[in-house]
Amino acid sequence: MKPIQKKIVICGGVRTPIGHVGKSLAGYLPEQLMEIVLRAALQRTSLYPHAVDGVLVGWVGQGSHAPNIARVSALKAGLPEKVQAYTIQTNCISSLETVASAYRHIIMGEGEVYLAGGTESMSTFPYVIRGSRDTKALRSLEALKTNWGALWDTPDIAINDTTEEGLTDPICKINMAATAEVCAQMYSISREAQDKYAHQSYARGLAAEKRGFYDSHIVPIVRDGVKVLDKDEYPFLRESLVEKPRMLEKAPTIFDGPSYSIKDFYRDNGQFILGKTYEEGKTRGTLSLFNACARSDGAAAVIVTTEERAKDLGLEIMAEIHSWGFWGTSPAYMGVAPVFATGVALERGGIPFHELDQIELHEAFAATCLSIFRVGKEKYRQNWDAAYEKGILNPNGGTLSLGHPLAATGVRLLLNVIHAMKENSNARYGLATACASGGLGGAMILKRPGA
Repeated sequence: MKPIQKKIVICGGVRTPIGHVGKSLAGYLPEQLMEIVLRAALQRTSLYPHAVDGVLVGWVGQGSHAPNIARVSALKAGLPEKVQAYTIQTNCISSLETVASAYRHIIMGEGEVYLAGGTESMSTFPYVIRGSRDTKALRSLEALKTNWGALWDTPDIAINDTTEEGLTDPICKINMAATAEVCAQMYSISREAQDKYAHQSYARGLAAEKRGFYDSHIVPIVRDGVKVLDKDEYPFLRESLVEKPRMLEKAPTIFDGPSYSIKDFYRDNGQFILGKTYEEGKTRGTLSLFNACARSDGAAAVIVTTEERAKDLGLEIMAEIHSWGFWGTSPAYMGVAPVFATGVALERGGIPFHELDQIELHEAFAATCLSIFRVGKEKYRQNWDAAYEKGILNPNGGTLSLGHPLAATGVRLLLNVIHAMKENSNARYGLATACASGGLGGAMILKRPGA
């Protein structure tokens, strides 16, 4: 097969409102959330289901209840059985990868129309029992019930929280919050700077919600005729932080408290903090729950096709996929991976950083964003902080203010870029980029239609 030479475009993007973990969307499974956005993508564009060649879905918290969730949600959404579907797991860049993969399928002539996106229900992440079924207590469900009380003290059996397990890197043995503190310590990012950045994200996100920026592409969640959620939940839960920024300062520091000090942190993670050592009485922890992103539920999807096919089907072309890049670094520094992925995307796209007119940067932590600003500017000619000050980087809030439904965040970033470029009549190129656990980074550059 030879690659075809056609423009690949994005059409018809939608997403659910982002629900805060344990709240409004807690009763929805990830396949249900994905079904909702797949149906909405078809209905809002009047796309005939039989025109779809494939469905690609990112899902981080994969479970056995929906094996190959792309296929499950596609069939639930009424897509024909002929449609191919597969699931991608590259952590927080999973749905960026689905869009890139759809592009690859199209240029290789395997199909013309793909639905790509991601889904996550962190509210339904399970607790698991890990052990071999040759252990007497685990040979059957009945044996498990009978021996439940003894499981906790059985050496070869572990009962784990998959949320905490999944947020801990198995190579470096470090959780995601700790990677952000590593960056803060290594690049001298202060608590004050992080809180200031977080406050501005909350303010921008809340303002965007109130002026209706997200309304055009959010699918309200309705159950039995009753509205469950029609706006992102977290910005309104944290509205008081916008009005009273000093509340951010009062939040406890995660790695510098009575039970676990910053000295303990350096003992456990100091090998990753290059060029810095703990100084008694001087070194301070910086990370708090308010300058770290929230855990969330949600789903998002876009239609990926050729420019020619989009016109044939009467689809609105929202953006052209210009280039992308994926790159890996040490899992301990996963937060700065967007710098490297962006460099790859820029090089492949043949444009310099300063020609980006809109940027959406995944805000896993304020510390990682500010580390990206520093590393990008000092080493890679990427002036992120100038873009931020100009109001073209995350102008409508980001992950800190909106929440982070893991595998759905990549497409959420793309939708933010697309709709920000709609508002900015001078925009030509937009970037969406994110870090992911394991030390991965992904970046995709979109081009405004007709630009």
